[in-house]
Amino acid sequence: MSIVTEPPTPQTRSKSLAFVDYIISRCQADNGLRAALKRADNPATEYQSWEVLAGFKINLEYENQRLPYATVAAAIARSKVEKNGAAKIGQAIARCYEDGNASDQAKAKLRRLLACDSVPEACRILRPLFSLIEAKGGVSLNYAQLLDDLLWFSHDDSQLRIKARWAQDFYGKSTAGGKDE
Repeated sequence: MSIVTEPPTPQTRSKSLAFVDYIISRCQADNGLRAALKRADNPATEYQSWEVLAGFKINLEYENQRLPYATVAAAIARSKVEKNGAAKIGQAIARCYEDGNASDQAKAKLRRLLACDSVPEACRILRPLFSLIEAKGGVSLNYAQLLDDLLWFSHDDSQLRIKARWAQDFYGKSTAGGKDE
């Protein structure tokens, strides 16, 4: 196996977006699949999502590849979204609280996410954040971007950039110089 150390290319980004769109459309059409994917982020029942992941050419042996896809698929299945959203994870956390990014609780959630050192830990910390965002955030996450972030989180040079972007999104300062959402 060769390890890719380059930043995500348009092809990997489009694969993430294609995966998100595929999961959304399959969940809308098949409640049985939705139920199986809801359990994809639980280590004891994750295997129920493997047919879908393997069909999308995800290498199930490597948790740094499998877990991001399983985590995002489970979040999509639970949220019942109709399309990929625009909110980034930092923005979504801030929007869960009345005081936004000034909230001590929001800052604590962000700090815990930024303290993650591995893909499995980040996926584990994101699970309750998805529930919080669904309940209080009132936003639709950009699951494709988050999936890209998680897929590159295991690379030290990328991990620091990803964490910095999450923090900048939380505090409302865009790295791309574009509009905040």
